[in-house]
Formats: sequence, C-alpha cells, structure tokens
Amino acid sequence: MARRASKIPTELELEILKILWRDGKSTVRHVRDELALTRDLAHTTVITTMKVMIEKGYLERSKEEKKFLYSPTLPREEVEGKVVGDVVGRVFDGSPLALMLNILDQAEIQKSDLDNLREYIEQKSREVGE
Repeated sequence: MARRASKIPTELELEILKILWRDGKSTVRHVRDELALTRDLAHTTVITTMKVMIEKGYLERSKEEKKFLYSPTLPREEVEGKVVGDVVGRVFDGSPLALMLNILDQAEIQKSDLDNLREYIEQKSREVGE
C-alpha cells in the first residue's frame, strides 16, 4: 500500500524550502551545494525530491535561458503555520496552550523574549476582547 502524501514538508523538503526562501529562485545544483554543507546527498536525490515537491505543490519550476529554476509556491509563514498546526494536532491533542507551556518549560528563554511574549499575549487578549 502506498504511503499517503503528508500535508507538511518532510525534513529534507523543509531544508530545501529554507534555502529557496533565503536565496530566491535557484537551480538544483545550488540547492544541492547548500545542502552539502550539512549532509551528503546525491544530485539525483535532490532532483527527485524537488520533483516530488512540485507534485505536492511546494515548488514551481521555470526555465530561464538554458537552466531550470525552482522557487517555493508558499510563503515561509504559511508553511510554518501548517507545521505548527500539525504538531499541535498530533502531539498536543489540538491544544496550543499545551504546546506553549511545553516550549516555556523546555527551552532556554531570555528575559527579553519573555517580555516580548508578554506584550504579544496582552495585544492578542485585547484583540480577542474586542
């Protein structure tokens, strides 16, 4: 039985998206060279993964001069939202509060980050209260 396509990018797909968000339209070779800084992948593996990403709707491909360029179809924020939503649903039984409490317990957070978070929560509280 075939595995159903994930609604969120795999780890490798996410790495590829991060490169393309950072660098803009790129060739497979550029993406592979960037990936090679942290992992050893065959050029054909990167090509295959990027073709699958086109099928999933994560990338689009255009031809400029004699080379194919790939670019993301979704903004980073939208993908981040999907990934976080998936984690909240699968790991925290749909509770964003449980996720946030876990992050606060597990992560090393600076006081300035807590101050910013407090301001953001107060702003959100005002918006919800309106």
